[in-house]
Amino acid sequence: MAVLRYAAHLPFAQTRVVSSAYWGRSSPFTRRRLATAASPSSLFSALDTFADRHIGPDDHEVSHMLSTLGYESMDAFIAATVPSKIRVASTSVSNESIPVYSESELHRRARELASENKPFRSFIGMGYHNAVVPPVILRNIIESPAWYTPYTPYQPEIAQGRLESLVNFQTMIMSLTSMDIANASLLDEATAAAEGMVMSYMNSNQKKRTFLADIGVLPQTISVLQTRAKGFGIRLIVADVVSSLQDKDILSDLCGVLVQYPDVNGSIKDFGGITQTVHSSGALLVCASDLLALTMLKPPGEWGADIVLGNSARFGVPAGYGGPHGAFFAVTDKLKRKMPGRLIGRSKDVQGNPAYRLALQTREQHIRREKATSNICTSQALLANMAAMYAVYHGPDGIRRIAQKVHALTQVVKSAVEKYGYNAITSEFFDTVTFDVSGVVKDSETVHTAARLEKVNLRRIDSSHVGVTFDESVSTEDVVRVINVFASAASASPLSLADVALPESSAVPQILQRTSQYLPHSVFNTHHSETEMLRYIYHLQSKDLGLVHAMIPLGSCTMKLNSTSSMIPLTWPEFGGIHPFAPTDQVKGYIEIIKELESDLCKITGFYACSVQPNSGAAGEYAGLSVIRAYHESRGEGHRDICLIPVSAHGTNPASAVMAGLKVVPVKTHADGNLDLDDLRTKAEKHKDQLAAFMITYPSTFGVFEHGVQDACKIIHDNGGQVYLDGANLNAQIGLTNPATCGGDVCHMNLHKTFAIPHGGGGPGVGPICVAEHLAPFLPSHPVISTGGDQAIHAVSAAQYGSASILLISWAYIKMLGGAGLSASSKIALLNANYMAHRLSGHYSLRYKNNNGRVAHELLIDLAEFDKAAGLKVTDFAKRLQDYGFHPPTCSWPISTCMLIEPTESEPLAEIDRFCDAMIQIRQEAEDIISGNQPKDNNLLKNAPHPISVIALSEKEWNRPYSRQTAAFPAPWLLEKKFWPTVSRIDDAYGDLNLICDCPSVEESAASSA
Repeated sequence: MAVLRYAAHLPFAQTRVVSSAYWGRSSPFTRRRLATAASPSSLFSALDTFADRHIGPDDHEVSHMLSTLGYESMDAFIAATVPSKIRVASTSVSNESIPVYSESELHRRARELASENKPFRSFIGMGYHNAVVPPVILRNIIESPAWYTPYTPYQPEIAQGRLESLVNFQTMIMSLTSMDIANASLLDEATAAAEGMVMSYMNSNQKKRTFLADIGVLPQTISVLQTRAKGFGIRLIVADVVSSLQDKDILSDLCGVLVQYPDVNGSIKDFGGITQTVHSSGALLVCASDLLALTMLKPPGEWGADIVLGNSARFGVPAGYGGPHGAFFAVTDKLKRKMPGRLIGRSKDVQGNPAYRLALQTREQHIRREKATSNICTSQALLANMAAMYAVYHGPDGIRRIAQKVHALTQVVKSAVEKYGYNAITSEFFDTVTFDVSGVVKDSETVHTAARLEKVNLRRIDSSHVGVTFDESVSTEDVVRVINVFASAASASPLSLADVALPESSAVPQILQRTSQYLPHSVFNTHHSETEMLRYIYHLQSKDLGLVHAMIPLGSCTMKLNSTSSMIPLTWPEFGGIHPFAPTDQVKGYIEIIKELESDLCKITGFYACSVQPNSGAAGEYAGLSVIRAYHESRGEGHRDICLIPVSAHGTNPASAVMAGLKVVPVKTHADGNLDLDDLRTKAEKHKDQLAAFMITYPSTFGVFEHGVQDACKIIHDNGGQVYLDGANLNAQIGLTNPATCGGDVCHMNLHKTFAIPHGGGGPGVGPICVAEHLAPFLPSHPVISTGGDQAIHAVSAAQYGSASILLISWAYIKMLGGAGLSASSKIALLNANYMAHRLSGHYSLRYKNNNGRVAHELLIDLAEFDKAAGLKVTDFAKRLQDYGFHPPTCSWPISTCMLIEPTESEPLAEIDRFCDAMIQIRQEAEDIISGNQPKDNNLLKNAPHPISVIALSEKEWNRPYSRQTAAFPAPWLLEKKFWPTVSRIDDAYGDLNLICDCPSVEESAASSA
């Protein structure tokens, strides 16, 4: 029965405090009782309160779980779970500190702020464009929870849809760039360039330290390169590459060269002439490029580039004030095993059927730790899928037509503007023209003033130059308006469309015009009607398990509800259609949202200042450590380069430390999972003159609140170091404790975990950092739009506010829960995990718990005994869970024999019990193998999962000692609601040994359909 749950709510009415046994402290929540709804406290109270929709268990479910665990109140439970000495006052995160909005009030507030963003047309360029998102993709991918709620496809049998789409993305990139292999996307163009620089450095075996970036490279990319170069000790030179390569001192130490093609000013240069020089010195040639331009330009792979990268967002992804966008990264075959990021490959399942999977996973930072040279543990899967679908929908001919129109309109504007006396600095371009205006106006500000009057933004360069960039969204009216901006600045008569001359030839030099074919694959030449496209999208999504199907109890991943109400503003044009470098007076609504979010995050963490620039959790780690290094340098202690990291810390921590130029020293933990304070003290004192930082995840990834966290932080401070507290598990802390109280100096937060940004099937994510007051001056800057402190480090991402558009989601989530709702969410997350631990106890071994028998928001169960008794691995349990309709928990991490389980606060008791029932029944199935009732090599777990192709085997082919019903319908609920894996267990080794990372060729497709 549908039940309404009410809560008194600010600002319309004074909150009514209701005493409840299970909340312990006074609570603003009046939760449902049986099938009735409590009356609202006031006629003016909102009825559409968000906390009741977000938090899964109702009052009786909470009472039941508390009673099951032996507690009479929530307070008593929390006291047994969270160490008392790190608790914070209940008023620190409350409806007084963070007022609560109902869903409708939040939308009204969002509309108010959206209206403060001025609707100017931006022709700024610099790597960002006003993409046109096909409605079929807008509605059915970016706005579809079937696409944005799944997790990274570590379980490929229930992720074949987006894996196929990501292979489409990789194939698209390989085809357009003419490179041998491409990954499944990176965070943004600037950080992709930084990965290319580090890859070049590592390719020289770290013997050559000079990296040369051309003066035509985007300024935000240069800034990110400066940040990254510092950590690796790379000498970055920004200069004209052609002349610089004549310098023997540069050549002798050269590891790589970065060029922009076309460059920031629009010029198309022939870099093929420098490839021999670069390669003869043993260096790599890295090219940043543009996908739409490459439909008309000779691709970099044909003139000798080793690495090609860029931003795929102009293929149907909104500008979003800077992101999120999917960067692309492609390399030659010889570099494929050194390439950062995720890679999707073709393999086969145990039946021999083709299947996709994540390839070369031994490169993952959770595995390589301090030996990694990149901390990239995510991608921009959702945005990469949008870009891939854009190519599928338009096909090669459609994309070519778009490119030709953009190019021709740019030519029209160049020709018309030059008639007023302005001088284009190049005659060879694709979509961008830079004009020297000094011969017509005294200062370029005259042109910009005229542009403002027409509600147009042009690129600001200097007092003598103005840039114009066109894209797919440009209309004929826009063309006339831009031309007349220059006419007005020159005090000349305006033109009409009838006055405009059409171009007679291409402005792409003939030697650099593309002649090779691209996107010949069947998938890019089939789905061009909306009917076909819609069915293709739904066909793929039917293969993927997301939160729309079941809970995803991945430990350390916090797969909570991604509410529709918090997602709605994301695609409004007032937010989605804004260029990141638009003047700040045009984006007052965005700036206010960002300021409010930063303020709320500081209240939640207890810190002084915040930067939202890092666009992933790992990027946040790197930014925080870079800030710590800058702080030490400001005190004349730049020699401090030791970072202590417990083995219980988050897996990307060691890789991030190495990237920041730190040396990792591991710290032991005790058998109970707690940090070994004696070992920490010994190592801190040993390295006290070089100690830079201590990284700790809290609660630890072993699933416990450690009592000694404050003591550990004091040890570090006493020896001159700073404490980086990884906020991956912040969902367990809000309103109960905070990183500052625990003793940290800086922390990052995963907005895609704690604050409900969707995981998108493997990205996007956001990793803002909050810092103590003494670190605030060092927060990241940006070369185009000012950010950061007065001693700021260089940029850590391409846009000044990172993935700005999805900050809206976390802003909305926090506002709609309010302080009390946020605190309640953490309490329920802890309760759900402990209830689950209780239900599974006696069936599985709980690896770690505190002295009261409590875990934090996640639990670690050890399956080692089953390997010894029956040869069963963690993977076998995981694959069998798929048959029960669940996504498995985190497998073999942080301990290889364990599963890490995190239910979050969004899951109701029924779903938690259903998962526990499945795990208990699988335990019974394992017992059948241990007792000899099932063979060790042919059983329900070893053969799992069981897709329809297996269940449909003939009687002759069915050679299994159990029935089809037991295989596919082991629990009664599956008869009503069954999610089918689409392939059998995938052969990982085959996929890595036979690495194929693109779509089937035309010939292969023809053969398979014959």
